Parts: sequence; structure tokens; C-alpha cells
Amino acid sequence: MNCLRCHTPLPLSAINTDMFEPCPTCGAKVRADLFPAALSGQKGPETGAPVIEEGSSECFYHPGKKAVVHCGSCGRFLCSLCDVDLSGEHICFSCLESGKKKKKRVDLENHRTLYDGIALNLALLPLLFFWITLITAPLALYVSIRYYKAPTSIIPRTRFRFIVAGFLSVCQIVAWGFGLYALAT
Repeated sequence: MNCLRCHTPLPLSAINTDMFEPCPTCGAKVRADLFPAALSGQKGPETGAPVIEEGSSECFYHPGKKAVVHCGSCGRFLCSLCDVDLSGEHICFSCLESGKKKKKRVDLENHRTLYDGIALNLALLPLLFFWITLITAPLALYVSIRYYKAPTSIIPRTRFRFIVAGFLSVCQIVAWGFGLYALAT
């Protein structure tokens, strides 16, 4: 890490101190923060070994790099850089992308239908127009019961909305029952 003013390398004692330290050359106040891995001297991940022996396979995407596995979907040979280990299956980036676009890979799910919100909206919004509750109250009760154990969201949510939607739906159905009974008598 270098000083921003004079570009002199900073001593290791001035890095990650959480304070502004004077540069040893120009005296400018400098604060340098680095990830601990940058200071440890360890090598980063292997970017793919070159093909060194005759008859060994090379990576489809990086000619000259030694293949370590083959794609479980298309069968292309992959180097360690191109290998994506997804739920124990080795696949390449193009198969991963096409599986995402075609929605064939369930383990790449990034959106879920929030049935609890649908049930709550079916119970609450029609209260503005009371006659609609004759249809939406049973629908909200059905959605609340049918999807109660369905995955709620990628981010954990409680099932409180299902309970509120079910309660409101039952209340609306009971109110319709009393209303129809009162009209009949």
C-alpha cells in the first residue's frame, strides 16, 4: 500500500491501525486498511493448471488449461476456474445460465410467491366494496389453508398473515351467513 501523495510504500505498522498515521516520507496523514488475507502472504485460488502432459484434456473455455471435471449437463471439460459445484453437481457457467433462464434449476430459486400476502389482500381489500367479499372471503380462506405450509419467502417470515387472513375470512363468511339469515326471516 502506497501513500496517495508521494507514492512511497507505507510500513506494515501503519496498516489497519484505525487511525491516521503520518507518511514516513512526506508527513501526510494516511489511513490504510487492508483485508487480513492481503497481509498473510497466502496465495489466492488456483486459476487452472496448464496442460502439461500429452493426452490429458483441456478446458473447453480456457484452451491450454488442464481439465479437472466435466459438466454434468453438457459434458464439456472444465478447469478448476470454470467448475461450478452446485449441490454436488459440477456444471459450467453456460449450463448454469440456461438453467436459470429456463427455470429448470430449482436450487437457483431467487423469487417465491408470497401466498400469505395474497391471502391477506384477498381478505382486506374487498372490505372497501363489501359485496365482493362474498367471493373473496372463501378464496382467502382457501389460500390461507392450502398454502399455509408452503415456503413463505427466501427471507424467513412468520405465518401470522395466514392466521389474520383466515380469521378475517371466517368473520366475513359468518357475517354473510347472519345477513342472509336475517333477510330470510
